[in-house]
Amino acid sequence: MKKLVLILIAGVSFATAHAQIQFGVKAGANLATLTGSDATGASTLAGFNGGIFAKIPFAASLSFSPEIDYSGQGAKYSDQGVTGSQHLNYLNIPLLVKYTHSSGFSVATGPQVGFLLSAKAKVQGVSADDKNAYNSADFSWDFGVGYDIPKTGVGIELRYDLGISNIENNGDNSGGSSNSTGKLHNSVFQLGLRYTLFGAKK
Repeated sequence: MKKLVLILIAGVSFATAHAQIQFGVKAGANLATLTGSDATGASTLAGFNGGIFAKIPFAASLSFSPEIDYSGQGAKYSDQGVTGSQHLNYLNIPLLVKYTHSSGFSVATGPQVGFLLSAKAKVQGVSADDKNAYNSADFSWDFGVGYDIPKTGVGIELRYDLGISNIENNGDNSGGSSNSTGKLHNSVFQLGLRYTLFGAKK
């Protein structure tokens, strides 16, 4: 994680001499679920996301847009008459390349690394911490479209986070191997607003 922070700082320092950087805040809703061989009966779980972003221009209409976000993910499920939910809370760091048209519309894509903050399962009304059942890091690829309202600093964005890595911990708590070979992947749609606190507001 320290290396990622250093990379972000280096990118900001390099771009400062060449272009005006934007910084802002964002917040919105998640529609999350889990996919994979161990996601039987999984369905959509509503959650919240929020964080900070930067927009660093490096070419005509193109920019590097790193973020640091909190994201509430997981899934509801129903299997053989048992219902419950799995809540997974992440600190996500998307590293996006964004194309912005003069009209204000934009598209973005790039990798994302997530760090698991907490995990809680709720079955038939009973909650339990099950963070050990999940890997501490998650890797995904982000796709987004957005629109910036001219001269306001306000924008709206729709994003999809496609989970790439298996988030299920297939080893036991002592670090040894278990018989489990199951897979779980995050799958998250996000709809939210962003506001540029300072920098160019076009």
